[in-house]
Amino acid sequence: MRTTTLGRSGLEVSRIAFGTWQLGGDWGSFDEDAAIAAIHHARELGVNFFDTAQAYGFGKSEAMLGKALRDELKRDRENLVIATKGGIKPRSERPRDSRREWLTQGIEDSLRFLDVDHIDLYQIHWPDSDAPAEETAGILQEFVDAGKIRHIGVSNYDAAELEGFDRTRPVETLQPPYHLFRRDIEADPLPYARKNDVGVLVYSPLGSGLLTGSFTPETTFEKTDWRSRSSAFTGETFRRNLAIVDRLKEFAAGKGISVSQLAIAWTLAQPGVHVAIVGARKAANIEASLASADVDLTADDLAEIDSLTADAVPVVGASPEGVA
Repeated sequence: MRTTTLGRSGLEVSRIAFGTWQLGGDWGSFDEDAAIAAIHHARELGVNFFDTAQAYGFGKSEAMLGKALRDELKRDRENLVIATKGGIKPRSERPRDSRREWLTQGIEDSLRFLDVDHIDLYQIHWPDSDAPAEETAGILQEFVDAGKIRHIGVSNYDAAELEGFDRTRPVETLQPPYHLFRRDIEADPLPYARKNDVGVLVYSPLGSGLLTGSFTPETTFEKTDWRSRSSAFTGETFRRNLAIVDRLKEFAAGKGISVSQLAIAWTLAQPGVHVAIVGARKAANIEASLASADVDLTADDLAEIDSLTADAVPVVGASPEGVA
């Protein structure tokens, strides 16, 4: 597994991080034992970077990750990088909440669910317009000083919000959504991140499943799966983008890889992107994804992928306020 230095955080991490949103209950039912086996297999194959969040089942995902890595967390803590996120309360009156009280509760809960004495990377999940970034940065620095957090990042911030955070203390990492059907970060905030050596770990490189090649226009989702309520996974938008996935499949096959491996490799080939976060609920799925880190795309490959996706319909995902 290839590794990289995650920007100015200085963390040495695998280029694929194991993501755990799918273990919190928002993606339909799954087998817990199989999911834990997938985490174990990712670790066996060299993944040392694991990303979770308070909001992924409000402790369910963190607890499962902690359970899966329990022995190694006790035995060899310094060789694992555990990242989590806080500062949101989905389905509440204030879905985004970076005030001191909620952040404090979130950090303490995350430490307890993960069963660790410190969090390697703590990220604000979504910007809170009612809590200035400078103030949030100051609160998190207190937890760094107390030894409960080692590094600080943010997720879903734009350049102006990153700059506001930086005025109080350096923001070390950024976690934005990025995939072939969602490329808006190329204008903002990826240039800011590159200029300021902010470590970038992108989520949803497979477009929440769109780029796996496993869907057809007839695919439906369980009611507990957020995609059942998303316009990106129904109707004309879904059909048009699946037709593009078919084109990408052909191109990927010519290179001897799957379309999902192509999609992940594409994100990792973008300047300023350090890590792609990939989730899995089965060991076989993570093994295929990890191979993407060894796929090298040429400039001609990237130009052809741009051409194949030129008429894609841009899609958005879930937010603390709901699903678009």
